Amino acid sequence: MKNLKSIALALVVVLTTASVTAQTKKVDASKSSINWVGKKVAGQHSGTVNLKEGSLVFKGPKLKGGTFTVDMTSLTATDLSGEYQGKLNGHLKADDFFGTEKFPTSTLVFKKIAAKGANVYSVTGDLTIKGITNPITFDLVTTANSATTKLIVNRTKYGIRYGSKSFFDSIGDKAIDDEFELSVALKF
Repeated sequence: MKNLKSIALALVVVLTTASVTAQTKKVDASKSSINWVGKKVAGQHSGTVNLKEGSLVFKGPKLKGGTFTVDMTSLTATDLSGEYQGKLNGHLKADDFFGTEKFPTSTLVFKKIAAKGANVYSVTGDLTIKGITNPITFDLVTTANSATTKLIVNRTKYGIRYGSKSFFDSIGDKAIDDEFELSVALKF
């Protein structure tokens, strides 16, 4: 009987120390940033889009999950001003590109996370743009109160084909790269 009590006590100790509770860290959208760059044959444009909400889940010091919602209606070019900025912003928000009236948000949900080193993770998540979901893989670096990443997104996987050489052969120097880059800095 004494032996059984010792085993039961040892099991309780092991289970108690092994079960570290998950901690959800809410991202401060007002202090976080998402910068974008879209390239074309004749140059490039850059700008910002706002994070609406998001959180990262940690179990102890290890990243275990994350979910994010981006406010696509906030999409704006920062390399132009005045009339030209207004025209580009309008076109990016139109159905040719992100269709923000019908699809005001985009989301990212982490599905698989693998540690690559101290505070560096390879993340595979489901990215949804214009109601279309595709997997995306990227590296994420975390600190105690921040996280950073760069994502390369192929817009044609989300039905955004305007100006794509992949779909329009005779577009010439009006071609827009299929991929765009997002540089993300999160504060929590």
